Amino acid sequence: MEKISFNVGKEFCEECSLALRRFVGNMDGVESIDVENGEVVINFDESKINEDALYIITRDSIEKLGYKFI
Repeated sequence: MEKISFNVGKEFCEECSLALRRFVGNMDGVESIDVENGEVVINFDESKINEDALYIITRDSIEKLGYKFI
């Protein structure tokens, strides 16, 4: 299992946190997603989804929710 993390610098609101967990967390290969303290940590199976694709999808999802990477 691999891990990727994103720092957005501020706490997600509850609705945004749930939306991100639903969307990214339901992707094939994603084992878990933790959203707290302005950081998103995803554990995933690289044999099912590659890190670059997961990075792009997660980054785009976070930005669509109105958050920025720092």
